[in-house]
Amino acid sequence: MKLFRPPAAPAPTAAIAPEVIRLTQPPVALKVRRSARARRFTLSVSRIDGTPLLTLPAAATLAEGREFALRHAEWLASALARAPAPREVRAGAPLPIAGRMVELASTGAPRGAPRLEDGRLVVSGRPEDAPRRALAYVKDCARKALVPAAHNYAAKLGKAPSSITFRDTRSRWGSCSSDGSLSFSWRLILAPPEVLDYVAAHEAAHLVEMNHAPQFWAVVEGLMPDWRPRRDWLRDNGAGLHRWRF
Repeated sequence: MKLFRPPAAPAPTAAIAPEVIRLTQPPVALKVRRSARARRFTLSVSRIDGTPLLTLPAAATLAEGREFALRHAEWLASALARAPAPREVRAGAPLPIAGRMVELASTGAPRGAPRLEDGRLVVSGRPEDAPRRALAYVKDCARKALVPAAHNYAAKLGKAPSSITFRDTRSRWGSCSSDGSLSFSWRLILAPPEVLDYVAAHEAAHLVEMNHAPQFWAVVEGLMPDWRPRRDWLRDNGAGLHRWRF
């Protein structure tokens, strides 16, 4: 991570929409995020999906940001080379579903429900439509797997989630709010079923203990005595689930 303190500027107000700086050396579209709290330029590359990000103080200009990025182009190129390579989801290529690799195939027919058969995920439409239809399928599978699992574990604790939502979060696989709302990453459907099940139990346990104190882990233990290897799989392999680009 590279840092630089810009000249003093008037106090910033609200953050504004993301922008992009395109560099030729290295060739990259550098995402720009302006922060009302930032006091320095910050250049980083995500260890999850390799996305390069330049954070600017709200009063800084894009020209200043570009100059900063160019001064650190060698560092940026090195960080990008170490970042995980994305895996594009496309017809004829593999993707993981429930921890098993399947080949994405398109029928060419305008209609038809997606189906898993003979090691393939078969979707309707043209080959170029396959990633979008595969994404819809995995999101639906995530909902069908996680909603009943979360309700089941919550019921064992005498609780019920107030709502369950799905997002493509990077920092966490699930969350529980103070009002009992649960949220999960749909990418969990790419992991083995026992890992997905662990996250459902983990978040259900937060309906009782809104922390990670020993009491919380005791609740998880009561729900799932073999939770440790499942958590370890996610720690070791979870970042790879973000490599898949639909």
